[in-house]
Amino acid sequence: MNVSLVWFRDDLRVADNPALLAAAADGDVAALYVLDEESAGIRPLGGAAKWWLHHALSDLKLELAQLGIPLLLRRGAGADIVADVATELGAGSLSWNRRYGGPERDVDTAVKEWAGEHEVRAESFHASLLHEPWTVRTGAGNPYQVFTPFWRSLSEQDFRAPLGLPSADHGFRGSLPESESLDAWALLPTKPDWAGGLRETWTATAAAGAEALAEFLEQRVGDYTEARDRPDQPGTSRLSPYLRWGQLSPFQVWAALAERRRDGAAGSAGPAVFASELGWREFCWHQLYHHPDLATVNLRRQFDDFPWRNPELAQTPAGAPGEDSGVEHLRAWQQGRTGIPLVDAGQRELWHTGFMHNRVRMVAASFLIKNLGIDWRVGERWFWDTLVDADAASNPANWQWVAGSGADASPFFRIFNPLTQAKKFDPAGKYVGRWVPELLTPDYLEPVVDLAKSRLDALEGYASIK
Repeated sequence: MNVSLVWFRDDLRVADNPALLAAAADGDVAALYVLDEESAGIRPLGGAAKWWLHHALSDLKLELAQLGIPLLLRRGAGADIVADVATELGAGSLSWNRRYGGPERDVDTAVKEWAGEHEVRAESFHASLLHEPWTVRTGAGNPYQVFTPFWRSLSEQDFRAPLGLPSADHGFRGSLPESESLDAWALLPTKPDWAGGLRETWTATAAAGAEALAEFLEQRVGDYTEARDRPDQPGTSRLSPYLRWGQLSPFQVWAALAERRRDGAAGSAGPAVFASELGWREFCWHQLYHHPDLATVNLRRQFDDFPWRNPELAQTPAGAPGEDSGVEHLRAWQQGRTGIPLVDAGQRELWHTGFMHNRVRMVAASFLIKNLGIDWRVGERWFWDTLVDADAASNPANWQWVAGSGADASPFFRIFNPLTQAKKFDPAGKYVGRWVPELLTPDYLEPVVDLAKSRLDALEGYASIK
């Protein structure tokens, strides 16, 4: 009996999964997920991400069971665990879908080396990006640094169609190695259980992702160009966590969008604008591939000399206690107590739902970096811990974009005025009113900083590094 082991990572789906299809074509299949918090450089998941992962793995186990495929769960260093499980199974082949972070690629390389030494056929597949980072280059052969030509080049290329499901007669029926209990991993919060808002907001299953995609394309994509900037309206796709965990593939989204562009939204710019948002996701991942330290190092190195008011916060656990006003301001920002209504609304939405509207993310990030003078890496860590859609590429790339230190970044002097932004994008105050009900009462706080003065201070800091 030929046994194939398929190694799941950020691709928690059975449809359009080339590694799973390859395993099924090669023999009887067993599946493995490794919770890797031990390999060098692997970034441990944040709290909200762990909540999503628990439910996504529960869903994946059920979907695989319908195909007769068992899902094994192990915790430890990825390369060691994969080698151990493959040996215990007597696997003749091993397959997985590729990852693009530096430490993750190191782990995958180690697994391939082990497989070669032990006569196990190992193969990796393209599944998580429309095009892989080494395939999209400028005419000079360099990575793109500006989004518009990057997207023009990428969108002119063909994308493969989504793949189907493997047949249900390839499940492994032999004696299985030991599998750990998902509950034993304690991914869900207990004391306190802060995930009530996440449960109210999300269904973390592949089927829910497919439903969300269909609903968005049917009801909202036509108005996406304007509605996506309105936090007071349901104008965005809310597909980001499903893409982050691979419960939806970009090929599935692209194919459905292309069909909608042909059949239902002719004359609307919405589908094309939404397609470009998929392009920004690709752009972020290509940045991470070429800059594995994206979450910690300024791409524009002159920002290494920026006079952050509290540079030590970049090395201090977010929200750590202290007497310094920077720590107090950081805590106020995290908790939605800055006295700036739109910023506070966004931070409270984030804490309750594990999500923040993208327009408000930009405003909240700009306020932290430019009005509070706090290093962008501190905010990036907070979002990493609290967002259900935080991934290793988009999260730091977007923070660097707001800071002005990244690729094709917003100029530093573009400092969002949160009061103006609220008037423009939440004109009736519906969004702010939902999350900051005490606004216009004596209970609401005074602003922690003066917006005009802090803006001038930020521009002075920028002038010092120009």
